[in-house]
Amino acid sequence: MSKKKKDTAAEVQADATDESAAVSPTTGVTDVVATDVEDADVLDISKSAPDDRATEGPFDESEANPVRPYIDLGGVKILPREGLNLRLEVEESTKRIVAVGLDYAGSTLQIQPFAAPRSTGLWHETREQIQEQIARQGGTVTERDGVFGPELLAEVPVVSGSDGSAGTRVARFVGVDGPRWFLRGVIAGEAATNDEAAAQVEDLFRSVVVVRGSAPMPPRDLIPLVMPPTAAPTD
Repeated sequence: MSKKKKDTAAEVQADATDESAAVSPTTGVTDVVATDVEDADVLDISKSAPDDRATEGPFDESEANPVRPYIDLGGVKILPREGLNLRLEVEESTKRIVAVGLDYAGSTLQIQPFAAPRSTGLWHETREQIQEQIARQGGTVTERDGVFGPELLAEVPVVSGSDGSAGTRVARFVGVDGPRWFLRGVIAGEAATNDEAAAQVEDLFRSVVVVRGSAPMPPRDLIPLVMPPTAAPTD
């Protein structure tokens, strides 16, 4: 994990079941650092994705059902469902939206879409970077096979409580390489350790649609995220 970023955007309260979103202060956004590689096809990195990704998700925009009522966030589209709450995580220094946070089934799912090469993937290399970063912070990581392919189960050191006592947070890092994009998810809460909650959040991750667009982007650049057009600030 990279350095934490604090978010200071004004809140827009919302419930994702009615296709709106909330910007709220959050911390702990994890970045995949961008590189200067213009053509990562030269790298020997295979794609990592479920065999049924194109039909079961996560979806490319070209694969998604055009009549479904998605929440349009620019780089991703989210399918509303009962009990789902959505927030946008904003970088304080730039006011740029850097991640989408989804609260569901007693769990949290943070998603970030990145540009990727057409014929190679980013998840294999990204897992190594995450493992190194967590180890430097004093955490532990186990790599295992999951429903999306290789994933990381991590215990991350955190400061908890008003007294500043040290603790750990369990999180699952999942990733899927798609057509010219890479979607990363960080799962925490019940879905990190409970099979029933995990199945619900995995289904949520499967339903995400990535909108890569046709504009040239260096591999690892965050695909721009935007406020949904239906969201409006509350008093």
